[in-house]
Amino acid sequence: MADQQPAVDHDTLASAMAVIERDVESAVADLSRMIAVDTSFPPGEGYGPFADLMAELLAPLGFASDRVTVPRDLWYVAGGPASGERVNLVATRGSGKPVCGLYYHVDTVPVAPGWTRNPLELTIEDDNLYGLGAADMKGTIAATLLALRAAKECGVELAYDPMLLLCTDEEGGLYPGIRYLAEQDMLKGHILNFNGSAAPRVWAGCFGIFNLQVTIAGHAVHAGEGNRTGAGINAIEGALPVLNAIAALKPEVAKRASKLTPPPHATGPLRPSLTISAINGGTAGGQVPAEIKILVSRRYAPEENYEEARAEIETAIRDCVAGTDLGLKIDLVGHLIPTDDPEGPHWPRWQRALSEGFGYKPEDFHKWGAASCSDFGYVQKAGFGPEVLLGGLGRPESCIHSPEEHTTRQDIIALAKSILSYLAADFAADAIPENRS
Repeated sequence: MADQQPAVDHDTLASAMAVIERDVESAVADLSRMIAVDTSFPPGEGYGPFADLMAELLAPLGFASDRVTVPRDLWYVAGGPASGERVNLVATRGSGKPVCGLYYHVDTVPVAPGWTRNPLELTIEDDNLYGLGAADMKGTIAATLLALRAAKECGVELAYDPMLLLCTDEEGGLYPGIRYLAEQDMLKGHILNFNGSAAPRVWAGCFGIFNLQVTIAGHAVHAGEGNRTGAGINAIEGALPVLNAIAALKPEVAKRASKLTPPPHATGPLRPSLTISAINGGTAGGQVPAEIKILVSRRYAPEENYEEARAEIETAIRDCVAGTDLGLKIDLVGHLIPTDDPEGPHWPRWQRALSEGFGYKPEDFHKWGAASCSDFGYVQKAGFGPEVLLGGLGRPESCIHSPEEHTTRQDIIALAKSILSYLAADFAADAIPENRS
């Protein structure tokens, strides 16, 4: 971590910072429109309408928007959870300056039971902004728009041409949009990834995750015939040994530990995990259930081998079904690979920008990884060389992936100021790596 110096206070940039505070309600209005578009994955059917909305919001700022659709054969699994076009939006306005990519995943997790507010309608209570995706991560898009509008109004010269990457299927998808963009060689410059927290953190990488959809098939008959030999095969009851085997494997997986640096608030090392994430089966009390689908999620540390981790689960499942009349099908329906340490020469200036927006001090910053996952492992695997910076709106109290997810006006303002500072040519110009090349 580099030493941080106070930013030079320039009148134009200071005016733009004041505009950010003045116009925060425009960001709240943008966030309201974004939350109203259901982009939950699964299934991920709202990507097209969300791309339309973003193109509309970005056009007045001079951005040209290109829709990039991930081919169906890359992400579709018959009987899997995903459906609908995988529409990514790449927004650019080239002036010949170095490019800085600004990354957002546009999908959210599905609505979980327990919401007391409408998750697809922004609810404002004091400075809290409630809604599905408010913190993860539609609020970061609203903060970016707020920063770019302030820069335009005040005539702030930018050091970089922003390239907005609004991408699909980060929340457990099989083929995330940013992976496709990277493999198509569509990424430029270095990237600010806003799928992080509002904490003073230097990203050290993260775990991977894969999701297996386990389909166990029986035979449906009238429930009144279920006690007759050979009449039916109850898939749900037949799945009980499978569920027990996964539950027995869970603590064994959790005994393993990663060498990845844990967060400052952690009580021990980061550990892999195995979870039964979803179950769906049966139709009615009058019918022997013919099928059950079980979603099994496995978070794996960078030191672990994906093939071995997957084989461990599949072997336990197949052993339970062997010798029975049950049918079995195991499909990979989601996979994010681990992300290596992405630090590079732009990190010190991003830390200074975060300090400008959030008020952090140099000693506040710590370098750590996470058992949470990112789609940027694929970006690195595709050969994208420059570093990836991390920021965002997540806080422990934000309820990300939970009922009552929210962010605050203050954090949107702080992130907008950080983004504007980082993009501005007059902010910490001595720390811009491109100025030294």
